[in-house]
Amino acid sequence: MKKMKARRLLSALTAAVLAVTSLTSCGSGEAAEAGSNMLYVYNWGEYIDEETIELFEEETGITVVYDEFETNEVMFPKIDANPSQYDVICPSDYMIARMIGEDLLEPLDWDNMPNAKNNIGEEYLLQAEGFDPGNVYSCPYTWGTVGILYDSSRVDEPVTSWDILWDPKYKDEILMQDSVRDLYTVPLKMLGYSLNTLDEQELREATDLLIEQKPLVQAYVVDEVRDKMIGGESIFGVIYSGEAEYTREENENLEYVIPEEGTNVWIDGWVVTKASRHKENAMKWIDFMCRPDIALMNFEYIYYSTPNVAAMELMDEELLENEVLFPDLSQYDNLEAFDYLGEEGDALYFEYWKEVKSS
Repeated sequence: MKKMKARRLLSALTAAVLAVTSLTSCGSGEAAEAGSNMLYVYNWGEYIDEETIELFEEETGITVVYDEFETNEVMFPKIDANPSQYDVICPSDYMIARMIGEDLLEPLDWDNMPNAKNNIGEEYLLQAEGFDPGNVYSCPYTWGTVGILYDSSRVDEPVTSWDILWDPKYKDEILMQDSVRDLYTVPLKMLGYSLNTLDEQELREATDLLIEQKPLVQAYVVDEVRDKMIGGESIFGVIYSGEAEYTREENENLEYVIPEEGTNVWIDGWVVTKASRHKENAMKWIDFMCRPDIALMNFEYIYYSTPNVAAMELMDEELLENEVLFPDLSQYDNLEAFDYLGEEGDALYFEYWKEVKSS
């Protein structure tokens, strides 16, 4: 897994090169024929080992144009406005449900994706049915939790609850997520409410808590939480479990905890757009990413837990016993997946979120 560190150092440059490639290529993509050897992929930032893209191109003869997004909420309007510009996307669970509901996705051809069909664990497919009944439209790629990353060398008391992020003695040492659903995970779970609540009184209470906390917050960030925590710029950060494990490799003082009040457990999955001009190539991509050696390469690069049981069989036992990457979720009874809340529900959360940001 040490190889990943060297790749990480190059990731920003690689992403920039890929972005330039996509800008110069997207125009031709609009006019591309369905049978051409092209594939347009839209994925989270730093969420794949670029070497696997090269291997896919070498083995299939398909040219990949690869773009990145930072949040589901950034990705969706772009796809909604022009559904044919990408063939394969990797949204999160609740956003997949939204895209299904808005008829933006193509059913997967599981019979022609043997790696996907045989290597994804049943428990993950079962979890995915919560947002994709029958596993018709999505193939799980990664999964994980949201929790607290903290510098154990600078914290004396046990870190067990979300409420430590409201302790005034840690003013300007707290990083919160700049993503509406992830941000609201924290106060809603503190208050004992569902992550999918549409009760305005409950959202009012959660918003008031966030406004109360705001003077203590150093910054609202997404990817930056990782680098800031590694560099010792903050003591606490709300973070995804895969990012947390990477930071722990870089800074031995960092620890990750799922707070006792509970949190979000999530799945990100590959989907194919209904308007895709390269559906066959898209299915090949998903199947390739589910091949055990390729899934292992991506796991070793991004550190996010894989649902690929064949890849797990290639891992050291020490990795499988890592409680950050592969926690025993049966010990918790207060974990939730995000649901798609509908346009009105999304708008409601965004209104409260804007109030927090502008206060």
